[in-house]
Amino acid sequence: MELIHLLATNSTWLLVCVGIISLLMGSFLNVVIYRLPVMMEREWKQECVEFLGAEHSLAKTDTSPFNLVVPRSQCPSCGHKIASWENVPVISYLFLGGKCAGCRTPISIQYPLIELVTALLSMLVAYQYGFSWQTLGLLFFTWTLVALFMIDAQTMLLPDDLTYPLLWAGILLNMNGWFVPLADSVLGAVFGYLSLWSIYHLFKLLTGKEGMGYGDFKLLAALGAWGGWQILPFVIFASSAFGALFGIAWMILKRNGQSLPMPFGPWLAMAGFVAMVWHDEVVRFSMQLFTPYQ
Repeated sequence: MELIHLLATNSTWLLVCVGIISLLMGSFLNVVIYRLPVMMEREWKQECVEFLGAEHSLAKTDTSPFNLVVPRSQCPSCGHKIASWENVPVISYLFLGGKCAGCRTPISIQYPLIELVTALLSMLVAYQYGFSWQTLGLLFFTWTLVALFMIDAQTMLLPDDLTYPLLWAGILLNMNGWFVPLADSVLGAVFGYLSLWSIYHLFKLLTGKEGMGYGDFKLLAALGAWGGWQILPFVIFASSAFGALFGIAWMILKRNGQSLPMPFGPWLAMAGFVAMVWHDEVVRFSMQLFTPYQ
């Protein structure tokens, strides 16, 4: 009880506590980011084997246990099993000099960066909302968006195992009006999904191409479930702007005019995080855009 009282009355201790927990969560998110797409691929191959028959070449794929718990993390180069002391967020990376303890192969900078970004974003949430149930809910929201951002950026996939829990959590939490009234939450989920669904089919009708995936529809529906239908104009505009700026910068850096497929999920995640952390300001801004001048 003393700890709870300290966290409720001392913002510094709250931020420190959230930062430490989020560093640990960032380490787990690195596992999710790497393993969940592999788990999905294995599941798809297994479904293909069941459909095509055991004699198909896909039946020879690896069937050993592989999930978020097993097997133990190991170096992909030498197979060195990662010890617990090598798995301390950020500190282990620095202590090891960014290299595997077994073969000295460089470790991707992604791992400490994800841990640090997760901690910083989580501390921002705690700073904005203080010691509250809203902070607890938004920590789950933030951690899920970090995983979705990286998975989509690397694989162009937005797993249902993440978008659906995010969607239902938003509606359930808003049953008590944590962020918006329940009606606004449900409308946010419906309009979020239908808005991108409509754009997708219109684009496909005009060009014959698919401009985005169904995972994007589900993610925007989840964001609408958390922040209500009022944040949707901002999220759609901001994510489109983020994506356009990145696409232009990428073409300039690559010095070619080729149009390459780009994931939209990372920009939705960024815009959704901004919309929830500064929710009231974003809603006022969105409403002003659609309110006629008196």
